[in-house]
Amino acid sequence: MLGGIFSFHRSWKTRQDNYMHKPLPLQCTSLNFRGFQYTQAMLFAIEEINNRTDLLPNVFLGYKIYDVCSSIARGVRVTLALANGNEESSASSQEPCIKSDQVQAIIGETSSSPSMAIASVIGPFHIPVISHFATCACLSDKTKYPSFLRTIPSDDYQSRALAHLVKHFGWTWVGAIRTNDDYGNNGMATFTETAQQLGICLEYSVSLFRTDPPDKIQKIIDIIRASTSKVIVTFLSPTDMNILIQKMSHHNLTGYQWVGSESWIFDSQTAAMDKHHILDGAIGLSIPKAHVSGMREFMMDVKPLNSSRNELFTEFWETLFSCKFKQSKSSTENQRGCTGHEDLTGVQNSFTDMSLMPIFNNVYKGVYAVAHALHSMLSCNKTCNNKVQLDPYTILQHIKRIHFKTKEGEEVYFNENGDPAAKYEIINWQPTENGIVDFVIVGFYDASLPADKQLNLQNKSLIWANISKQVPVSVCSKKCRPGTRKVLQKGKPVCCYDCLTCAEGEISNITDSITCVRCHPAFWSNDRRDACVKKEVEFLSYKEIMGALLTAASLLGTCITAVVAFIFFRYRKTPVVRANNSELSFLLLFSLTLCFLCSLTFIGRPSEWSCMLRHTAFGITFVLCISCVLGKTIVVLMAFRATLPGSNVMKWFGPAQQRLSVMGFSLPQIIICILWLTISPPLSFRNFKEYKDRIILECTLGSAVGFWAVLGYIGLLAMLCFILAFLARKLPDNFNEAKFITFSILIFCAVWTAFIPAYVSSPGKFSVAVEIFAILASSFGLLICIFVPKCYIILLKPEKNTKKNMMGKGAPKSL
Repeated sequence: MLGGIFSFHRSWKTRQDNYMHKPLPLQCTSLNFRGFQYTQAMLFAIEEINNRTDLLPNVFLGYKIYDVCSSIARGVRVTLALANGNEESSASSQEPCIKSDQVQAIIGETSSSPSMAIASVIGPFHIPVISHFATCACLSDKTKYPSFLRTIPSDDYQSRALAHLVKHFGWTWVGAIRTNDDYGNNGMATFTETAQQLGICLEYSVSLFRTDPPDKIQKIIDIIRASTSKVIVTFLSPTDMNILIQKMSHHNLTGYQWVGSESWIFDSQTAAMDKHHILDGAIGLSIPKAHVSGMREFMMDVKPLNSSRNELFTEFWETLFSCKFKQSKSSTENQRGCTGHEDLTGVQNSFTDMSLMPIFNNVYKGVYAVAHALHSMLSCNKTCNNKVQLDPYTILQHIKRIHFKTKEGEEVYFNENGDPAAKYEIINWQPTENGIVDFVIVGFYDASLPADKQLNLQNKSLIWANISKQVPVSVCSKKCRPGTRKVLQKGKPVCCYDCLTCAEGEISNITDSITCVRCHPAFWSNDRRDACVKKEVEFLSYKEIMGALLTAASLLGTCITAVVAFIFFRYRKTPVVRANNSELSFLLLFSLTLCFLCSLTFIGRPSEWSCMLRHTAFGITFVLCISCVLGKTIVVLMAFRATLPGSNVMKWFGPAQQRLSVMGFSLPQIIICILWLTISPPLSFRNFKEYKDRIILECTLGSAVGFWAVLGYIGLLAMLCFILAFLARKLPDNFNEAKFITFSILIFCAVWTAFIPAYVSSPGKFSVAVEIFAILASSFGLLICIFVPKCYIILLKPEKNTKKNMMGKGAPKSL
C-alpha cells in the first residue's frame, strides 16, 4: 500500500477559534488542478506496475491519497493517519487489500515546508517519504529527515547555479524576493552566500507569503519601485509569484529582468496570469524535459475519477468542465448542468496543460523506486515471496540502494543524502505573436561536470525584458576601466564603488582592479595608467643643444690653445717668448689642451670606463696645468732674487729643476687618483630618484673622499700659486708675469669656488654641465690671462718685442 499526499487546493479559509467549541476541519479553497495531475501520474505508475509481469509479479500496489490544501498542520495529521492506518473517510482505495493498513511508502508532498513537517513526523517510523517537488537543501540533512528522499535535485545546486547564471551575464546588483517558507528562505540563503563569493550584491532581499496582508505586499512593491537594480532573482512558489505579478501589474511596474527558480519558471499557469507581460524575457532553471509514453493519454482520461462519489471530485469535475451538478448546492439555473460523461477533448485549462511533465515524471519515478525496492526485498523472479515481513526500515534501505532505468532510458538512483543527480535546463520566456509564452531552452546546467563546464549556454538568441535583444545592465557602479582602481563607497555594499585613477608610476591593466601595481623602477606609467613604459634615459648628449654648445666651446679652446702654441713656436726665439720661460709655456699650453679635451669625456652616455677616465683625467690635467703656472711663478721670484748682488739662486732652479718641480707637484695627484680608482672608483649609475618619469644616467663618485681630495689638491696648488704670484706682482722689468698669473689664478679660484654649491644643487645632467663649464671657464681664464697679452705683443706690437723693452732699460721718457 502506497500513501499519497497532494494539495488539491491552494489555500484554506482562515477563522478565529474561540476555544469554546471543537475546531472544525479546514475548509479548503482555490481548487488546484496540479494536485490532480500529480495524483494521475501516481495512479498511472501504479496501474502500469500492476499490469507488468517482470516487476512485482503477483503483487499489486494499492494507494491512499489525501488532500492537505497546502496546510502543514493538515499534512502532519494525514501523515499520522497513513502511518497508523487510522485513515479518514476521504481516502480512496482501488480494491480490497489483505495487507496491513500501514503504508509502505509515501509519495509527496509538493512543497518544501510541508515535506519537512511530514518527514520530521514520519522519520522515527522509518517509513520512506519520496517527494517530487520539494527542493529545499535542508531536506538533505539525514540526521533530521532520515527517511526522506526525492526525485528532484536539491536547491543547494539550483541556488548556486542561479548565482553563476547571474554572474555569467555580468549582473552584480540585483534584488531578491523569496517565499517566506523553508523553500524560499533556504534557497535564497544559499544563493546569497554563493553570490557574495562571486562578487554579486543584493540591493534588497524581501519575503512574502500568500496570506500576507496587502500593506506588506505593497511595501515590497515600493521597494522594487525605489530600487536601482534591474534584475530580480526569485525563489517563489507559483501561487506567491502570481500574487506579486498581479500587484505589479496594478502599478505598471515593467522592464525588470526576472531570474526564476524551477518552481515557476516553466509553469504555464504563471505565464497565463501574466497578462501585462511583466515576466517577458524571464530566465531561470527548470527540470529537464521528460516524456513518459502513455501518461498524457492516461491523465486526459478523467472518467474514472468521477466513479468516486466524493465532494472533492464533484468540485473537480464542475471546475474542469465549467458546469454544475443539479444536486450541487451552488448550482443555478443559468449554469450548464454536468452529466458526468463530459469529454475533455477541446477543453483548454491548466489540467490539460502538460508543461509540468518533468514533475509528473518525478512522481512516476518515485512510485517505480518503491516498486523496485519491494521487488528486491521480496526476492521476486517469476513470483514474489509473500511471506517476507515488510519492514519499513528495510524498505527504506532497499530504496536508497536502487539503481534502475525507466522505460524511457532515464537512470534513477539516490545519493547518500537521498537526492538525485542535479541537472537543469536554462529556460527563457519568449512571447510569440499570439501572446502565448514559448519556454525556449537556451542552455544546460550539470552539477556532475567540472566547475568550469557546469554552465553551458547555447548560441541561441535570448529575449530580455521589454522584448529587448540586448543583455540588460544591472550594476551599482560601472566597471572601472584599466588605469583605475576601485574604492568602496562608505556604508554601501562592495558592488558600489568609485573609480580612482592610479597614481603616477602605478598602473592597473585589468578591468575592476582593486589595486594599482607600481611599475618597476626602470619603467613609468603611461598617460592612461594602464601600461608601464620604459623611462627615458637622460644624460648630457652631444645631440642636444647644451651638449653641442659645450662641445663647441671645448673644441674652440683646444683650437685657440693650438694656435697660441703655434705662435709661440713660430716666435720662440723672440724676447717675449724667451723671457717667459718657453719650456714651461709649451708645457702649460699642452696641459691646457688636455684640460679642454678632458671636458669631452663628460659628454655622452656614461660607461664604466668613461666615468673613471673623466674624473681622473680632469684631476691630473688640471694639476699639471697649475703645476706649470706655479713653476712659472717660482721662476719669476727666483729671477728677481738672482738680480740681487751676490745671489746665485738661479743655478739651483734651472730647467731641470723646473721640470722636476712640475713632476713633483703632479705626483701626489696621480697617487690620489690611483688610490681612488683602486679602492672605490667612479662607476656608471642609473639614478631613479632624481626624477619620477625618467632615469638619469650619471657617474657615481665612488669614493666621495677621493673626489674631494682631487679637488682639494688642485685648490691647494692654486692657493699657493696665487700667494706667490701676489707677492711677486710689483717686481720690476716687463718680463714679470706675476700680475697676469695673479689675475688668472684669481679667476680660477672664483670659478671653482662657485662650482661647489652649483654642482651640489644641480640635478641630473646639469651637474655634469656645471662641471664642464667650470673646467672650460678656468681653462679659458688661464689661457687668456697668461698668453693673450704676449700674443698681442708678438702679433700687433712687434716693436715692443725686444730685449731692451723686456728689460725696461730704454731711454727715459721725455717730459
